Amino acid sequence: MPGTALITGASRRIGRALAIHLAQQGWNIAIHYHTSVDEATVFCKELSDCFPAQLFEVFKADLSQVSELELLIGRVLNRMGTFELLINNASVFEPSAFKQTSTELLERQWNVNFRAPFVLMRDYSRLVKTGAIVNLVDPRIVTNRTDFAAYTLSKKALWESTKMAAVEFAPHIRVNAIAPGLALPPEGKNEDYLWKRAATIPMKQPGGVEPILKSLDYILNNVYLTGQLLFCDGGENLI
Repeated sequence: MPGTALITGASRRIGRALAIHLAQQGWNIAIHYHTSVDEATVFCKELSDCFPAQLFEVFKADLSQVSELELLIGRVLNRMGTFELLINNASVFEPSAFKQTSTELLERQWNVNFRAPFVLMRDYSRLVKTGAIVNLVDPRIVTNRTDFAAYTLSKKALWESTKMAAVEFAPHIRVNAIAPGLALPPEGKNEDYLWKRAATIPMKQPGGVEPILKSLDYILNNVYLTGQLLFCDGGENLI
């Protein structure tokens, strides 16, 4: 079903892996970025060079700013035509226990991790009207751990909105979610960090990005699937 996909945060990390994976299957990619303009521009050129028959465009938007957020879906439509897939991948990830969470930190996490996907899903349903949406959440949503309290709450809200959207947008738009586990080390960390964390989960090893890509393929290929969450986390959600 290749067509055109908008991926938020597409020039780096998991977003980049998703973009490459879909491009290899024949998809055109709308590459969203916030501040990494050079990275996004170079990445767009690399994809265009590798897949000259496909279309790749970059779109800058600060997802924390409503004035930019609410224009994004329309801008993609204007430049690339209708598109079949929205992947809400971009997020911010800051540690803070519940009692130590400042209002500013709470707003940052909420605005990017929940409000932005909510608005993009809403606008996709209004303007595009048919296709698929995939939201990236987190295994933490089934826990009550508070070390990343604001982040976890924002992802819990995103999962709940995934289910609500799946009901309201059906049958024309399917909405599902993926909860990645230990895929890539956080900024400033290395592979040793992942392996140390992996010792605490059932599978005892990091998964890399491959389980995420396979989960995306399963969602896209199973046209009867909506309102579902795939944990590709080595069992992390079970502990």
